Amino acid sequence: MTFRGGRPEIGRRTLLNGAMLVGVTAALSTGEVQATPAFADAGTAPAPSGHYPSNWPDLTPYGLADTRIDLWPRDDNSFLLPLELRPRDQERGRVWIRDPYVNCFKVNGRPLYVATGTTRVPGLAAAQPWNDGFFVWTSPSLNGPWRLADTTGIRPNAEKGKVWSPEFADENTPERTVVAPWQEYWYDSQFGKRGEAWAPEIHYFRGRWYIVGCMGDHSQKVGSFLLVSDGGVEGPYRVATGNIDKPFGDSFIGGPAFVKPGSYFHIDGSMYTEDDAAWLVLHNNLYARFRDDMEDIVPNTQLPAFTQTPYSPEPYLEGAYVFNYGGKYYLMQAAWDRVSTAPDGTQRYAYDTPAPGRSQYQYDLVMAVSDHFEGPYSPRWTAGVGCGGNNVFEDESGHLWTTFFRNPAAGYWADPTRAADTAVPGVARLEWTGPDGNRLYVKRQNVGHADRSQQ
Repeated sequence: MTFRGGRPEIGRRTLLNGAMLVGVTAALSTGEVQATPAFADAGTAPAPSGHYPSNWPDLTPYGLADTRIDLWPRDDNSFLLPLELRPRDQERGRVWIRDPYVNCFKVNGRPLYVATGTTRVPGLAAAQPWNDGFFVWTSPSLNGPWRLADTTGIRPNAEKGKVWSPEFADENTPERTVVAPWQEYWYDSQFGKRGEAWAPEIHYFRGRWYIVGCMGDHSQKVGSFLLVSDGGVEGPYRVATGNIDKPFGDSFIGGPAFVKPGSYFHIDGSMYTEDDAAWLVLHNNLYARFRDDMEDIVPNTQLPAFTQTPYSPEPYLEGAYVFNYGGKYYLMQAAWDRVSTAPDGTQRYAYDTPAPGRSQYQYDLVMAVSDHFEGPYSPRWTAGVGCGGNNVFEDESGHLWTTFFRNPAAGYWADPTRAADTAVPGVARLEWTGPDGNRLYVKRQNVGHADRSQQ
């Protein structure tokens, strides 16, 4: 998000005690969830305060997940972006995408919407053990038309919209690295072709385009990196000089067992900008400031961590992302809501660690708020059910949105009957509870609003 004078110029300006979901039914003919939950104790939310909707009471104990349909993307508060199809998308009729990123920037005095995410190659069920890099779509409006970025002038014989890929390694020169050696494809007897690029974000900062991305678990080195455009949003992109030899930060022991020791770094990098400064935000809840020349972070070694209010025990969290709205800093992360049976026989939904009797249910968006970028951050709350792996942005009219994709890896959306409606480019409206409440939620159904012009 880019700030001028402490206000966003454009871009991302960016629980009910005892409430337990005991039944959800879905009708997916339109691709949007239609769910009817029942709660043991729905409680009563406070009346709206002034122009703003109210906060919901916090669930106790801390770490319970709010599963109410109010926090789901539904047909009354969300829709799927009509992204231009590539040849690989024709059979499905929709772009297969995870970790969708959408934003709106002012370029030459006009709004420009951008979209990207993790995609897969034809013939593979997922974006691993290899994929073919990053695609970008642009639009003059959130509703479209969404067109693939015109890369034909850069690579006339390559698939349109593909702005960066490990397959572009043959474009490297002594003066310009398009693909670093550790980002190139490689092969082994276990997986065959290996090397996938994950979770890209597009940023327009100080008049230049950047992409923050990550090489995934099957790569030679696993971690986050920065791409710098020498042209427009379509590129051509090159690797920042600080990432020619390695991803950001230091390596550590982590990832799946097949990851070679010493090759795992910090994944799912994000960028936060304010005025003329930029920060890298990492999956492991770490951050670092970018150098003024945007070629590396300072320092590119041991990194500080955000001060948070953790769950007990703290589960595995993903997709750390920071944005500023209403003078506050919001730290958003993805957490698996796991369902289990409580001692009284009811279903328990919580951001638990894995254990026998607990199964993954939804990949949620949890948020916390702070007066300062580095924290300390408040206790977290459920901001969106099934909205993990996302970002928040502000459209040209000042409305806030979050992205979602319906994670097909596990839980509710892993049901084969729902497969056609997973891995989608979704956006859902958000609501702010004002300068006293300081919370963001997916736009809710059952909360009063004194002034709907604030929605």
